[in-house]
Amino acid sequence: MGEERTTANRPARIVVVGGGVAGLEIASALGKRRDAQIASVTLIDSDSAHVWKPMLHTIAAGTRDLAQQQTTYLAQAADAGFAYQPGEMCGLDRSAKELLLAPIHAPDGREVVPGRRLPYDKLVLAIGSGANDFGTPGVLEHCFMIDSRRKADAFNHEIRLRMVRSMTQGEGLQVAIVGGGATGVELAAELVQLAESARAYGAIGEAARFGIVLVEAGPRLLPSFTEDISAATQRRLEALGVTVRVNERVREATEEGLVLGEGELVKAGLRVWAAGVKAPEFLSRLGLQTTRGHQLIVNGHLQTDDPDIYAVGDCASFTLPGQEQPLPPTAQVAHQQARYLIAHLPRLLRGAEAPSHSFAYRDMGALVSLANYDAYGSLGKFGLFNGGTIRGRLAMLSHLWLYRSHQARLYGFWRGGFLWLVDMMNSRLRPSIRLD
Repeated sequence: MGEERTTANRPARIVVVGGGVAGLEIASALGKRRDAQIASVTLIDSDSAHVWKPMLHTIAAGTRDLAQQQTTYLAQAADAGFAYQPGEMCGLDRSAKELLLAPIHAPDGREVVPGRRLPYDKLVLAIGSGANDFGTPGVLEHCFMIDSRRKADAFNHEIRLRMVRSMTQGEGLQVAIVGGGATGVELAAELVQLAESARAYGAIGEAARFGIVLVEAGPRLLPSFTEDISAATQRRLEALGVTVRVNERVREATEEGLVLGEGELVKAGLRVWAAGVKAPEFLSRLGLQTTRGHQLIVNGHLQTDDPDIYAVGDCASFTLPGQEQPLPPTAQVAHQQARYLIAHLPRLLRGAEAPSHSFAYRDMGALVSLANYDAYGSLGKFGLFNGGTIRGRLAMLSHLWLYRSHQARLYGFWRGGFLWLVDMMNSRLRPSIRLD
């Protein structure tokens, strides 16, 4: 692992930046430990609450209630024994071992909290990633992105306003989604469910159109899945009324819609960019080794080239031995990396030898859910499984189980189970879509 800069028999201050899947699991697990070698665990995030990232498309569509599905950092910190500080990392003073946090401003521009410095002994960067516009003109100005809780909620607010206009003015509601990966595909299906539920509540008149177009630059949807799943997904979406355009690259986004490579304008009042991800650019200015996409390069123990700084999840780049491509930026990878650090970081603080084995990733397969209509999954290649596929109710339950497992890791088995029960009751007692 290389030479460790120890804390000279002083308990370590652990700082975790980013409250996503990996960061919040690490802060919660280490905060619950009563380890004499851990002085404190502090979580830094610019937002006030966590939403499981694979669920953001349901928040965007309004088919799940944001208030029920989010984990407030302050409440989780009190329950799990770590400290939470709001803030956005903007730099790093490695010689002083201090984290630089940007000032916090109110919506009207007032500075609420000045820039700060936060000392650390061990730093875990779990900042995640954002949507990648690939430099396409007009995307930042004219497209919504749903790569965070706030952005997903902002899109939901806007689509509900458009539904009101559709209901009162009889105007069509056209949505164009760029990106045929899991996010784009799942969002398209959730919007179909939103439209059907809205009609049932009378929010959209029968004369009004609710059109959805899904645009993918590659030859097929879900390129990380098998071809049979990609083909089945496209057929199912088209049967639900979604217009799927593959082999179509977006040249520009405008206020009227999307301009494709040959100059064709796909008209859409709402445009969502869900194509590609990238790590925050400031990571390339920390003096640590990064990829061209600004991901921090880590070794088999998830360390950067500074032995006191670790990186996990979407902001980290790790290539398994014998492989040419790094691990993909998925919640599955982030969770497994979090478990590795949770197991080994306390041992290192107690002066134990570095683990003899490096981080080993087990591909558990992948799942894609088409709202309440269908789901598909590819099985991992281990044990009794050999890359088979599942679909329908079994795949839906598997997709749901991933989320409930995440909740159980944060809250514990019993509280996580009660939350599941509450969600099931609410699904029968409350409206199926957000109507406020």
